[in-house]
Amino acid sequence: MTGFVWIESFEGRAVSASWEALAAGRTLADELGVKLAAVVYGENAREIGREAANYGADMAFYCDDNAVAEYQLEAYAALLTRLVKTHKPTFVIAVASNRARELMASCALDCESGLISDAIELRVDEGQITAARPAYAGKVLMEMSSCSPTTFVTVRARAFQPLPKDERRSAEIVAVESVAADDEISYVAEGIRAELGKVNLADAAIIVSGGRGMANNPKALPADLGGEDANVWKAKEGFANTLQPLAEALGAAVGASRAAVDAGYIPYEHQVGQTGKVVNPDLYIACGISGAIQHQAGMRGSKIIVAVNKDPEAPIFKLARYGIVGDLYEVVPALTKALRAKLS
Repeated sequence: MTGFVWIESFEGRAVSASWEALAAGRTLADELGVKLAAVVYGENAREIGREAANYGADMAFYCDDNAVAEYQLEAYAALLTRLVKTHKPTFVIAVASNRARELMASCALDCESGLISDAIELRVDEGQITAARPAYAGKVLMEMSSCSPTTFVTVRARAFQPLPKDERRSAEIVAVESVAADDEISYVAEGIRAELGKVNLADAAIIVSGGRGMANNPKALPADLGGEDANVWKAKEGFANTLQPLAEALGAAVGASRAAVDAGYIPYEHQVGQTGKVVNPDLYIACGISGAIQHQAGMRGSKIIVAVNKDPEAPIFKLARYGIVGDLYEVVPALTKALRAKLS
């Protein structure tokens, strides 16, 4: 008996959050008394499989055929489905990235198996895998179990801690061949590249976010706004010259509420919330964010939440461990100065 963990990779390297999924798989494998196998596709797959042993895998299936050199659903799903039907693992786990959500759903359908998404806790009850996942915009945790022979699971990023890397560990490495025929593939991915300068909120340990209150910037307006209204200009200036220095001092990513994104203060890739990114950082600093339920749905899982807001009745304070009632344009620069002095 085995359990599978799909190790997502990009440009020949494992996506770091995959080691979190492997840690979750290791816990289940130990409780169920089964071996844990990593499944790796694409460039440098064999070496990533060896690395998976350092993070807890007992064995690794790898495929580096041209058909799976770049992510494409049909080829990836066909191979994973064949492996599942051949080896009949108790579970298949992957981190809940866009790719993994698509791949796990497709394979679960092909294998007529249950799928549990966005798990933040996993355990075994009477031989069945049970997962806890947020529901109702993160207000409650619901528990889900699957009675199918194989349970597919996606785990939320940063919900599980990766095991310490142990280079003394080794694993059996097994090569497998791709199975999808050319006429079964609707498109061919010739190359996938990262967009330079784009934020990765899902992996960030610290996030500094701004909301509608960023428009309350007291900075004097320039003579020419370049077609932007005053609030947009003030908020953009605030993100660049007030929040960004704090983020740099902490080594953090910059996020935003939907209100800030919709108003044009900052691009969509920074949006945290129900219609943006769902994040689980160690520290989340909310500046000028009232804390609407849609925003809370995206950051409620943060380990420590700090709120800075003029309004003492803002809903965000009910969620925050630490709250500062005051003007963010006075509080944040003072906080940045103090942190720089402390961290230097």
